[in-house]
Amino acid sequence: MTLSEKAYCAMRQDIVSGVLAPGQPLRMAGLSERYAMGFSPLREALNRLQSDRLVVSAPLKGFSVAAISIAEMSDTIATRILIECEALSLSIQHGDDSWEAAIVSALHALNLEADRVERGEVTDPRQMEQRHHAFHFALISSCNSNWLLDFFQRLYTESERYRYPILSRPATQSFRNVKAEHSALSAAVLARDCATATALLNKHYDTTAKNIRALMEQKVAG
Repeated sequence: MTLSEKAYCAMRQDIVSGVLAPGQPLRMAGLSERYAMGFSPLREALNRLQSDRLVVSAPLKGFSVAAISIAEMSDTIATRILIECEALSLSIQHGDDSWEAAIVSALHALNLEADRVERGEVTDPRQMEQRHHAFHFALISSCNSNWLLDFFQRLYTESERYRYPILSRPATQSFRNVKAEHSALSAAVLARDCATATALLNKHYDTTAKNIRALMEQKVAG
């Protein structure tokens, strides 16, 4: 990777995980010291993060981490449902054997990691998140629309900020069988049952939004 790509990936992870808190100013001198890089790659990374809506800038104030809110989270996930249900429908229409195989492989990898988490063998949620991303991308990867895939990636990145606290606290999902949700979704997709698949995807994300909202409201009340 180039230096700017390394800076982007490092800052993105720190923003998503909350190491760089919402609203925190991003001073070039401090970033240079933290990531051991010069201003040029850092500035390129910040501009890219701004296009991802993870960073904002203001005249005379410079860059800062984008704020989070229940309203923004709800809008993000509602838009994800619209984009991904359309992309999933198109993938079901156009997907071939390789697409089906990719879904099966991604689900298997995700379930293996979920089992490791349940056994307490994983303390870093990044691997789980990567496999979760790979599964949801595999579902829509045959939509034949670069625009839909680009929107998917942007919205996934934004919603990841809100999902990260849940990934870090498995107990908050104890009432929810996410593995079963993913398996049911995969089965409907592979059966080319578009109505059921999109309904399951909608419910999957809506449940996530409700969990996140409850956690955010709990933090505000606390």
